[in-house]
Amino acid sequence: MAKRSGTTSSRTSGAILAVVRRLLEATTDPALRQVKTDDILALLDSAATPSPPAPDSNGARPQRWQDQLIEDHIPAGASVLDLGCGNGELLARLIQRKQVRGQGIELDSDEIFECVQRGVPVFQANLDLGLSGFADQRFDYVVLEETLQTLHRPIDVLNEMLRVGRHGIVSFPNFAYWRVRLDLTLGGRMPITERLPYRWYDTPNIHLFSVQDFLDWASANGARIVSGHALCEGQVRKLADDDNLRAEEVLMVVEKR
Repeated sequence: MAKRSGTTSSRTSGAILAVVRRLLEATTDPALRQVKTDDILALLDSAATPSPPAPDSNGARPQRWQDQLIEDHIPAGASVLDLGCGNGELLARLIQRKQVRGQGIELDSDEIFECVQRGVPVFQANLDLGLSGFADQRFDYVVLEETLQTLHRPIDVLNEMLRVGRHGIVSFPNFAYWRVRLDLTLGGRMPITERLPYRWYDTPNIHLFSVQDFLDWASANGARIVSGHALCEGQVRKLADDDNLRAEEVLMVVEKR
């Protein structure tokens, strides 16, 4: 697509508007229904501008944007189960700063070794096999941070999360994000973005889903969305109605109705 300065040529603009109108008429996406044709053109104009990079500090591994939100939400002294806890960095912070009673579950042996070095309670298990070792409502909070889309049985794990926890905190990349949609539509290949830097054959993400898919699951399974936040173009804000289109990643706090 040729670079445009300011406004689109009338011929190109008319052709794009015609396509956009047809898409808006046919869409079943509630977020897309709210978007005006001029907004779509603005998104197309900004498509050549990459998303702002995640902040880094002195070359260290950047803290995930969700970590501070999770820490702020979980009260001091709560019991926390971190599913797919990775190297235990988040759980270590919660234990140190909030005095939570924490437990991590991780499959990767190298990550478990790092957990042990941090003093984080952890045991090795495959989340897809369930959480039968935990009683109902055993934890105040169960965390699924950037893990759900990597699982073979995500719905089973979500249901188990709500069984063993009073609250669930789930974060995931939104595969309906507008840059992802546009990249797939125009490029014809699986999208690669800053937040989804993998190629189709080496990605850990095996179940791709969107904000709307998650909301549909919650509605069908008696889960209430307590709160939500979205990462949009490098900025973190509260979840909005049109974030199935605009959010790159989201975090939601859920509980059983």
